[in-house]
Amino acid sequence: MARWSGGSSALSRAMAVLEVFAPEEPFLSLTDIARRTGLAASSAHAIVTELTRHGLLERLEDRSYRLGNRLWELGARTPGALGLREIALPYLQAVQAAVRQHAQLCVRSELDVLVVERLSARGAVLNASIIGGRIPLDHSSSGLVLLAGAHEDVLHHLLDRGLRPATASGIATEAELRRAVAETGREGYAVASGFIHPVSRGIAVPIRGTHDVVIGAIGVVVANDHAPADPYVDLLRRAASGITGSLLRRYLPSGHPAALPGGRYARMVNSSEASMRYFEQSDEQGLAWHPPVVPAPPSSGGASPTSAPS
Repeated sequence: MARWSGGSSALSRAMAVLEVFAPEEPFLSLTDIARRTGLAASSAHAIVTELTRHGLLERLEDRSYRLGNRLWELGARTPGALGLREIALPYLQAVQAAVRQHAQLCVRSELDVLVVERLSARGAVLNASIIGGRIPLDHSSSGLVLLAGAHEDVLHHLLDRGLRPATASGIATEAELRRAVAETGREGYAVASGFIHPVSRGIAVPIRGTHDVVIGAIGVVVANDHAPADPYVDLLRRAASGITGSLLRRYLPSGHPAALPGGRYARMVNSSEASMRYFEQSDEQGLAWHPPVVPAPPSSGGASPTSAPS
């Protein structure tokens, strides 16, 4: 792998280190990190030490590293993914309880589907998605829904990347992809039968925000048994409509007769009505909770702090 040039920014190099950690390989040694990023060993050590000092990485007793809880803390404050998850979760739970299979909430991240939440039953059919994992847009029903709601440029970039179907049932050609996206846009839902595994079928519908913009997808993964998709689509559409209504109400200004309680916290927190009214009243009185500013610990001679594995 080519070494990084001296012109790469410090942030770019730090992001390269963070991005080598994957759900299937959450623990990496310093040597692994250097090899996978293409960074010189000395540069990798310096970046890893700094990221560990800020809690973005954690060093374990065996000297391997994992992503730090500080990343989750920061990520939990973004309305784009986890804020949507908080608002959508009750509707997703209702869908999963009805189908007793898999129900999942997804958003688009560049040319991939990012799985924000997934609920499953113990005896459910095979589903390869994991929370925080990515799936190519052309591999799933949620991806087709997100493609149908995206700008045409997204489809062009996806075609430039190349289509690599996971099974014989997947989308293999530009014509097939364009036909599937057009049908999804026309019908308002997508079905992906056997795209990732022959025994499974994904069904998804869009979640819309203001100005009818598609901001996510809610879907199920069920048995690929050729049963009619209509009952699933109806269930998902009701859930998506509820999510959209809740989203729009949460973004209304505090004091609006249709606004949900919680004030500015309504966009990020979904709790009991009493809790949300507490947040709103505390905010109005200037007593609302604010996340603490956590200073980076002082460097101890360049040594990385250690933390016991959980």
